[in-house]
Amino acid sequence: MDRSFHDLRNTKLGSTLVKALQDRHFDAWYFGDIPEAVEKVFSLIPPDHVVSWGGSMTAKAMNLYGEAVQRGYAVINRDAAANSEEKAELGRQALLCGTFLMGANGISEDGQLVNIDGNGNRVAALCYGPKQVIVVTGINKAVKSPEDALARARYHAAPLNVQRFPSLKTPCSITGACADCKSGDSVCSHIVITRLCKPAGRIKVIIVGKDLGF
Repeated sequence: MDRSFHDLRNTKLGSTLVKALQDRHFDAWYFGDIPEAVEKVFSLIPPDHVVSWGGSMTAKAMNLYGEAVQRGYAVINRDAAANSEEKAELGRQALLCGTFLMGANGISEDGQLVNIDGNGNRVAALCYGPKQVIVVTGINKAVKSPEDALARARYHAAPLNVQRFPSLKTPCSITGACADCKSGDSVCSHIVITRLCKPAGRIKVIIVGKDLGF
């Protein structure tokens, strides 16, 4: 298959998304390749910032967490916690970090972000707390409307995401399909649509012209 047509379309769509995000007061960029996007991420982080992150397969695929450590940033890493109590405490500390890294579950063509969360630490940081939030997302997260983004998050991303956690017992962990459950293990507890960035520029969105994450 000739990827050039995909790349051309991705570039055009990326430009459309960037303008839509900027119109909603986000800072936004599009990059065709992962290395360029990684360099942009770290160009935005002051050397004195403490860096933390929410669970993101996109950020993991780009090795943003490892890069942050390698580049000498102080980090708050919930994944290094010895137990659930320490993990929760590190999650609270992350809400006051300098830069918070995360992905997005969906992004609409009119520039709205949609995120769904189990414990709420990702969306809490997105809404308020860290000095800046850098959202890194693959072009595969782009859909027509916020409603489409919500459907993508619930019916595509969440049933995939829950497979990462064998201990969670939800209908989608068994069937692979959303059952609109009320399970205590649900990864769909908090749903946030970010229609505007306030204050302007606090949330920075980097779109990569690749299929990344769920």
